[in-house]
Order: sequence, then C-alpha cells, then structure tokens
Amino acid sequence: MVARQIQILSGALLYYGLVLPLSYLPLRILYVLADFLFILFCTLLPYRKRVIDQNLQIAFPNQSNEERKQIRKDFYRYFADLLVESVKNLSISKKQLLERMHLENPEILEEIKALNKPILLVAGHYNNWEWLITAQASWFKQPSYGIGMPLSHPFWNQKLTERRERFGLKVVHAQNYQEAFEAKNPVVLVLADQAPSSPTECLWIPFLHQNTAVIFGPEYMANKFNCSVVFADIKHSKRGYYNVNIEVLVKDPKKLNYQALTQMHVQKLGQQIINNPTRWLWSHKRWKHQQPANWQNQLQMLKSRFEEKFRRNA
Repeated sequence: MVARQIQILSGALLYYGLVLPLSYLPLRILYVLADFLFILFCTLLPYRKRVIDQNLQIAFPNQSNEERKQIRKDFYRYFADLLVESVKNLSISKKQLLERMHLENPEILEEIKALNKPILLVAGHYNNWEWLITAQASWFKQPSYGIGMPLSHPFWNQKLTERRERFGLKVVHAQNYQEAFEAKNPVVLVLADQAPSSPTECLWIPFLHQNTAVIFGPEYMANKFNCSVVFADIKHSKRGYYNVNIEVLVKDPKKLNYQALTQMHVQKLGQQIINNPTRWLWSHKRWKHQQPANWQNQLQMLKSRFEEKFRRNA
C-alpha cells in the first residue's frame, strides 16, 4: 500500500512538476529539446540500440550495415520528435491539433457514416499515432473509441487516458473491448502492429520479408460485430505536420476468407514502412516469437474454430 502511494506521488510530481509544464511550451522550443535528445541517442544514451539493430537486420537483410545504421540514426531523429510531440499532446489545442494532423480526404467521412454500421479503424505505430488517437473523435460524427492496454503505472495511465479523451474519444481496455461496440455504429481504433502475447493464438503473416506473428483481434472484432474496416495512412509532410488518408479496406468482412482481412491491413502497414522505414517504432521487440513447428496444424484448428463461429450459416 505504501509502495503504491509512493509510486503515485512520484508520478504526480513528475507529471505536474515537469512534463505538463513542458507541454505548454511552443513546439518550436520543444524541438530544441528533441535535437538534444537526438544527440544523446546517437552518442551517450543509444536507446534500445540492440533491439533496433536486431529488428533492422531481420527486416532488411539485404541492406548493408551502413544503410541500416543510417535508418537507425534517422529513427532516433524521428523518435526524439515523437517524444516531444507526445508531450505536446497533453495540452495541444483542438485547432492546432487538426492543423498539424490534417485529414486529406474528409469527404470519405460521409461515405463511412452512410455505411450505417460499426467501423474498425486500423493503424500502426507509425509516424505520430498519439495525435491520431487524440484527433480521431474530431473527424468522425459517430461515437469514437480507442482500444488498448493500460500502462502499468496507475497515475500515468489515468492522466494519459484523460488527455487522450478530452476531444471526445473514449479509451477502452483491450480485455473489455466489447464496451466499445455497445454504442450505435461506433468508430473503434486499433493499433494492430504490436506483437501478440502468444505465438499460437495469432496468425503468421508475411511481413517485412518473413513470417511474423500478428494479432488476430481486428479480424475477430470485424466479424463479431460486422464492422466495415478502414485503414489510416499517416504521412509526414514536415516537422510537426502530418497528413492522414483514410481508406476503406472492406465493407463486409463476412465475405472474406479466413485471415484475408489480417493480410490486407498488415500489407498496408508493411508498404508504409518500406516507403519510409525510419518512422516506425523499431525499438519494440516485434519478432520475439518463433513460429511453432506445428503451425499448419494450429492454423487448421484456428480456421475451423473461426468458421464454426462466423461462417456456419453463411
């Protein structure tokens, strides 16, 4: 109990004493801090360098060591900017956010609304996903939700959730994902590129030149709640500015074969990364699982279970 109180107190001191005040500074000043962080990452504090290098070796085996080192260096530049932009996200105004997170094709919003069904919005940890989370509810007229895992630190989880929700989004714990679909025709955001917790309760899909464990949640939810699925493609235009293009991937997921939907959104993310590899979160352990030796048998079991649940009366 005492340890928990100390944890909450230390988190509050850091949040109110440093991070929140920093967020009120103009981005042009915060980018000076980002420049300093970039130098530290490249010299004294090479953040998760081993993980980044291992991931780049796996994803780009045909590139030279120098080419991969350049990607890592460019990633550190992006990551430093992402950190200060995430700090700014705590207090950025709605007007400034929508200027910096520009929706390229707003006309698609009426098309999506006219589908008159739940919408699953799929994206990855690419470019500034934090601003995507915060901006989402400002674009869609339907109720907006974001599904994710809570932070281990209770105070920080509470504060970041409050900040993400201030323009209308509702954050839902992944274990309680059904809550997001209780509203009429919600728009539910899922960042679908994290590594699954189990190498067997997932799909193995070609991604960046090798079979990769991919979460099945988006495909499962799309079929369970009969969602249309759209993909958010975030492009970096200049420092502190992004363009978002929303594309309808499928209107009726029940017409697709098993794992086809997962292949579609994984392919979209993979193409984003190939187009600009420096702006994906290379510092997470994406390939920590090994494909099971009996995967084909496991796949048949998962497919049969899926079709029994969602295709039996098709």
